[in-house]
Amino acid sequence: MLEVVPLHGGDHGAGTEEELLLLETNNADRSWRLNFDELRLSSESKEKPPRGLHDCLGVLSQEDNIAEYYQQQVEMLEGFNEMDALTDRGFVPGMSKEEREKTARNETFAIRISNVANMVLFAAKVYASVKSGSLAIIASTLDSLLDLLSGFILWFTAFSMQTPNPYQYPIGKKRMQPLGILVFASVMATLGLQIILESMRTLISDESDFNLTKEQERWVVGIMVFVTLVKLVLMLYCRSFTNEIVKAYAQDHFFDVITNIIGLIAALLANYITDWIDPVGAMILALYTIRTWSMTVLENVNSLVGKSAAPEYLQKLTYLCWNHHKAVRHIDTVRAYTFGSHYFVEVDIVLPADMPLQEAHDIGESLQEKLELLPEIERAFVHLDYEYSHKPEHAQAYQ
Repeated sequence: MLEVVPLHGGDHGAGTEEELLLLETNNADRSWRLNFDELRLSSESKEKPPRGLHDCLGVLSQEDNIAEYYQQQVEMLEGFNEMDALTDRGFVPGMSKEEREKTARNETFAIRISNVANMVLFAAKVYASVKSGSLAIIASTLDSLLDLLSGFILWFTAFSMQTPNPYQYPIGKKRMQPLGILVFASVMATLGLQIILESMRTLISDESDFNLTKEQERWVVGIMVFVTLVKLVLMLYCRSFTNEIVKAYAQDHFFDVITNIIGLIAALLANYITDWIDPVGAMILALYTIRTWSMTVLENVNSLVGKSAAPEYLQKLTYLCWNHHKAVRHIDTVRAYTFGSHYFVEVDIVLPADMPLQEAHDIGESLQEKLELLPEIERAFVHLDYEYSHKPEHAQAYQ
């Protein structure tokens, strides 16, 4: 078992007398707790199996299915070990304060350099669009404009979430980010449809006479290749972070690499082969952009409507609740659902009917504080009961 470390004040919250007494009571006798100490994780089990050709083609063999099953078991045990550390130490083990500050500075730098690069590269692509008049290049430039808008929305929503107002927004502003992305996606869909309609009009009218001079071609190729290389470097840099916003920037950079390549190829083919390739390339880019952000919209809609957490995460929470205190007789309900980018958690635990109110209150409050220490959880609600044979609370919601 992990070494027992008493709960102290400081970065991990104030340790009141009730909390210290509760920890002593929990740690006095551990025979009642679930534990997986006998199931050690070997170094071989932590390593992911090598990916073969059939895996790259999307076909899983029997060995792959077995390896995936054991990988899931390893991740489950790692999650239980994390919950044990939270129970024993009173906080989630992680990076030190200096490491967190350094990581935060690096993440801020990655976001800022991405925003500056987006502005400079957008100006360069606008010049390339004016020089060439290519619809495919214009569609690629439109994608860069969307990157600027999305960066502004992410910045604005992050700023809004960091300025809470408990009187006007008593449950916080965590839904600002997915709501901002939905607004941005609506603008993206409108502009993408406009590009498709203009491309179709150009194809039907047969008015296009696409022709680049040698000077125009050099400018367009030079700008688009430069923009693609810069975006590729930014993508690789942003992918080294675990922050969700920085990962979103990495995804945007990856999309830009693809749209720049397609736009440049379409413009060159239209210049050397036939004119209709340019509007067709623009339509492909517009459809690709709409599809990409449509998937993002679906993900954010789920976070707004309150989608349940994954079963593996609910397992971790159930394990944590059961090992919280010896007096917990049953766990009636463990529910976690999205609230913006974080979870709301509802837990119903059953305590002895003759337990004093003060002791029951301390058990429930300490469990709530423990759950809210998890980084994915925004708020936790703990309901105390003395029996579990009744219908679930708020049963009318399931009728």
